[in-house]
Amino acid sequence: MSEGPDAAATDGEHADGADEEREDRDAFSASAAIRSARLDQLDDLRAAGIQPYPPRFARDRTLAELREQFGHLEAGTETEERVRVAGRLMLKREQGKLTFATIRDRDGEVQLFVSLKDLGDDSFARFSALDRGDWVGVDGRVMVTRKGELSVRVDAFELLSKALRPLPDKWKGLSDVDQRYRQRYVDLTVNQEARRVLAVRVAAVNALRAVLVEQGFLEVETPILNHLQGGATARPFVTHYNALDLDSYLRIALELPLKRLLVGGLDRVFEIGRIFRNEGIDTRHNPEFTMLEAYSAFDDYTDMMRLTEQLVLAAATAAIGRTAVEVRGVTVDLAPPWRRVTMAALVTEVLGVTLTTTTPLDEARRVLDELDLEYEPSWGPGRLLFEVYDELVESKVDGPVIVYDYPRETSPLAKPHREDPTLVERFEVIVAGRELANAYSELNDPVEQLARFREEAAAKAAGDVEAGDVDLDYVRALEFGMPPAGGLGLGVDRLVMLLAEVDSIREVILFPTLRPESGLTDDEFERPDPSPTA
Repeated sequence: MSEGPDAAATDGEHADGADEEREDRDAFSASAAIRSARLDQLDDLRAAGIQPYPPRFARDRTLAELREQFGHLEAGTETEERVRVAGRLMLKREQGKLTFATIRDRDGEVQLFVSLKDLGDDSFARFSALDRGDWVGVDGRVMVTRKGELSVRVDAFELLSKALRPLPDKWKGLSDVDQRYRQRYVDLTVNQEARRVLAVRVAAVNALRAVLVEQGFLEVETPILNHLQGGATARPFVTHYNALDLDSYLRIALELPLKRLLVGGLDRVFEIGRIFRNEGIDTRHNPEFTMLEAYSAFDDYTDMMRLTEQLVLAAATAAIGRTAVEVRGVTVDLAPPWRRVTMAALVTEVLGVTLTTTTPLDEARRVLDELDLEYEPSWGPGRLLFEVYDELVESKVDGPVIVYDYPRETSPLAKPHREDPTLVERFEVIVAGRELANAYSELNDPVEQLARFREEAAAKAAGDVEAGDVDLDYVRALEFGMPPAGGLGLGVDRLVMLLAEVDSIREVILFPTLRPESGLTDDEFERPDPSPTA
């Protein structure tokens, strides 16, 4: 008698205008009345000597473990096996002297079989007074109903946490998308889809970590606050150290500290960490997001291509058990090997124009003019090529495709191409028109790196808020000698979006960035005045 599936909210699931406003107002009034009644219940419980928020409950197994141990029992079986389990009350149906209920914990749910005969009058009445949303712990014996539902026959129970606010309708869930993100604690309670996406994320991240550890990478942690802006081209958040009276940046990448560790002799390192970029918010971008960065001494970008394929394959296998995913109606197979194509060749393939890093500048500008793309006078052919690719080509790639050999101007931390000095040894993985991963043969020439940093700093001084600073300590580290290395950055959130088959990054981040909630005031948490008597 388990509860039916919860409905997942989707964009556009709103009533129109006045109807929606009236429904919200009625729902708020009903919720306030329920909260008032439950506050009265708290008083009654405490007056009866019952603690509605006890400090602990000694359960002996999770609900998933209970199902694993006893799920094989046949219908109509009653056992003497005693269990202590706990969960949130999600469903309660009373049938005279019997009550059937469903509790849910993180990994599963189970039915409770509650009878007046087993509990006695007082305890049975107290169970009947429980509300959907309350947390309860139960003692009882394992049984299976005649209809085949694994159950716990309850002979004792304890209220573990009284819910003062009602859960949303058990079939409709949360209908407002913004509310789902703001109140993720409710979303996870009533929305099976939210729990599914979280499970995909957990499995994928665990798989990424396992592959790297198995291959000898050390997981490390690096600073979130940095004195300099660097490691990527992005606009940072700025904060301030009071103790040092010093402005600081929240990191926009993990790269430079990790490569310092290569200098220190840690030849394979990785970090899965939060990144902060003070840029736009849309379905693909959140100001704080999760990156995996990995660096391997003695490797180059071709080795990173193979590593990226291995990581994505492992994540897909662990999280969803397959490699084919649906992205906006298109089936994409993540199974390696992936197609590899240079940026210049892909531009020609998609747009039918010839543009390379060695195209004469006037001719390159003419191509952008014909494509109606704007550009800066200071841009060379390589930067112009990247603009065409970035604006008109990338979004048309279904993939997965490894787009490699990038213009030197766009990659200040990548090693010059071994055959063409106008290029660098860099690639990006594109899936369904979106960047999934970015990797280099890492630049380890300190003289060249200092020159690149100075170019970045000059751009920053000229007004480019995304350009980086000159990191002299990093250059000094390179002067002690960094081995040749390959480096990889993989967007964890975008990978989870692919595997979970969702279109918005907000679905895969538990607490996405939102504007402050309007209308939430202290008044909502005050105890309502008692209703006037007639």
